[in-house]
Amino acid sequence: MEKLETFVAEVLNRYKDPNSITDSIFLMIQNDRTLMKKYLELVEQEGLNKVNQNIGKQVKKQLGLENSGERNFNPISTLIQSNTILK
Repeated sequence: MEKLETFVAEVLNRYKDPNSITDSIFLMIQNDRTLMKKYLELVEQEGLNKVNQNIGKQVKKQLGLENSGERNFNPISTLIQSNTILK
């Protein structure tokens, strides 16, 4: 789990776009070879749902955000099918 938390911290440190935060984070992972390799290794070790849910929770926690009560069912990133919209 420590590797997963370290990975999420690395991703959040690179975060720049204030719109659609979770989708933007996954899109950044998808478009960065180094992050994508680490992501795929974690998915292999931990499972897709656990990794994606943990990324979402850490984004929310580390950026001090809350759930808006809405979902994005059309994310740009192909790594997720939907996500909770944070505010």
